[in-house]
Amino acid sequence: MPASSTSKARKAANPSAPKSMTRNYQDILYEVKDQVAWVTINRPRVLNAFREQTLDEMIDALKSTREDPSIVCAVVTGAGDKSFSAGGDFFAMKRLNFTNAYMWNDRMLGLAMTIRGLPIPVIAMVNGWCMGGGHELALWCDLVIASENAVLGQTGAKVGACPTVGATQYIPRLIGERLAREMIFCARRFGAKEAVEVGLINKCVPQKDLLQETLKWCETMKGHSALTLRMTKKSLNFESDNLYASWQHGMELLAHVWGSEEAKEGMNAFLAGRAPDFQKFRLRAKKELAQYVDGCERDMNAPPDMRRKKAKN
Repeated sequence: MPASSTSKARKAANPSAPKSMTRNYQDILYEVKDQVAWVTINRPRVLNAFREQTLDEMIDALKSTREDPSIVCAVVTGAGDKSFSAGGDFFAMKRLNFTNAYMWNDRMLGLAMTIRGLPIPVIAMVNGWCMGGGHELALWCDLVIASENAVLGQTGAKVGACPTVGATQYIPRLIGERLAREMIFCARRFGAKEAVEVGLINKCVPQKDLLQETLKWCETMKGHSALTLRMTKKSLNFESDNLYASWQHGMELLAHVWGSEEAKEGMNAFLAGRAPDFQKFRLRAKKELAQYVDGCERDMNAPPDMRRKKAKN
């Protein structure tokens, strides 16, 4: 939902509210209004998919909330009504490879740690698509509220990506190991109502009520102790903070995925509107393994003068 739209709605709800504080960015909208920081991914043309600049701006905006201790909480959302975020922009991810992978992975980890490290609760206000890295963004947040038209899922297996920057760590803790594996291996999607039922998100509301219901959470926390919110968030994060080693492991795995033939096939197929052909890689691997085994049987793994001579008929 664009910041301009949220501003108008909040102004209508509270006409006497003070003017908002804003910062100018290219890929996001940011404002602080009534002690709430609003961070809106403003790339609706690509379903609010993010690129490197988007991640940098979100990190900067969220970190800036530390400069104002009166801020109660932050809300992360997407512009328009079609998508919270479709994840990483394939035009950005297609450029990645093992050499430059850290340029992307470090930003993803940086945004996750920024959200988890803030002394205030961060709410994901989800409308429409919430897929792949966009869903990982929601996972990093403390609370998730979604409209009835929201769809949440992990699509990495369909496009040759690897959801190891939050998804493989947190989803099993939220919905259980079995359902998490189904969600990731089979790219299963959840509508908002079912997502509440399985514990993936907190709340599902009618689309027309999404903003007002989010504001209710903000108003509720405004009446609560800032110190308690800060300390309990830190305590709630303690156990999952121990998964940091798994994040590092996941980013290294992801570095090997970027630039791979399968990743390129998956993303190119998506952009071309066709089904990816991952089978060709399996069949090629089968052929290569057969050649390797055959070479072992023919002593190709020894110097030429040590190989057994083929018996003559």
